[in-house]
Amino acid sequence: MRIQFNHTYDDIISPENLLGAWREFLKGKRNKTDTQEFQYRLSDHLTDLHTDLENNSYRHGGYYAFNISDPKPRNIHKANVRDRLVHHALYRKLYPFFDRTFITDSYSCRKEKGTHKALEQFERFARKASKNHTRTVWVLKCDIRKFFASIDQEILTAIVREYIPDTKILGLISKIVDSFSNSKDKTGLPLGNLTSQLLVNVYMNEFDQFVKHKLKAKYYIRYADDFAFMSYNRDVLVEFLPLICAFLKDRLKLEMHPRKVSISTIASGIDFLGWVHFPEHRVLRPTTRKRMIRTLQEDKRPEVLNSYLGLLSHGNTTKLREKLISN
Repeated sequence: MRIQFNHTYDDIISPENLLGAWREFLKGKRNKTDTQEFQYRLSDHLTDLHTDLENNSYRHGGYYAFNISDPKPRNIHKANVRDRLVHHALYRKLYPFFDRTFITDSYSCRKEKGTHKALEQFERFARKASKNHTRTVWVLKCDIRKFFASIDQEILTAIVREYIPDTKILGLISKIVDSFSNSKDKTGLPLGNLTSQLLVNVYMNEFDQFVKHKLKAKYYIRYADDFAFMSYNRDVLVEFLPLICAFLKDRLKLEMHPRKVSISTIASGIDFLGWVHFPEHRVLRPTTRKRMIRTLQEDKRPEVLNSYLGLLSHGNTTKLREKLISN
């Protein structure tokens, strides 16, 4: 029996929660035209939205799709302001509950976590597994093929149902999940919804628990669809690999990217989360470095440079930082 979510549907759709969700939604969006239009009649919009949610007449709208390179091409789907406000209202109540169910070493889209914390933990694990780099450590690194597009909506809904007894909350989540599908077989979540960031962690938490309780992997770290195992015994990682593939396929209908699965030593350099890791240092991935230089050639604003300098402070990049500043 899994722990149960104890908030009610009324807690989520309450005017107080909707107003709190609006305040959080506003951050960084005050100058957006659609946000300003919604805010102009905020009271009316919140009242109408609450009424629709209360009467179960709320229907999720469509999405505006666009592409970005971050660094690889990604297809983003953006919902309208009204629907994104519902996402925030739901997220405010769901996130604190589900976050308690996640393992410590899941780092994507979690408060007090993030890329830099994941990099630091990767480094700590490498030191522990190698006994301060006095023995060879092997790393099994994996990546899931077409992660967001491959999420099975029916499996996701079934997982969520085990935690949430309130049928009205489940209905609202289903409306959001069902609002997007990239095929006829009910797969995919929109890369852009706040709720998607939480739901993919709920989905992958099934895998995380398998890794910790069935495989009993001591040095395991995951950031979204990128994950890595460490061991001084290469044979252990070789044995893990088919078990990992089978669980992902059978339980979650996910496949690992065949060209992004590798077992190699820390000493040879492990490419993980944009950095190449070695026993005593890490350096920026060459493709990331080239993209950074190209971006700065096109956009010379100080804030862009400062953003990159902040990123570079997390690795051995003294010469690169000096070069960027001098140029």
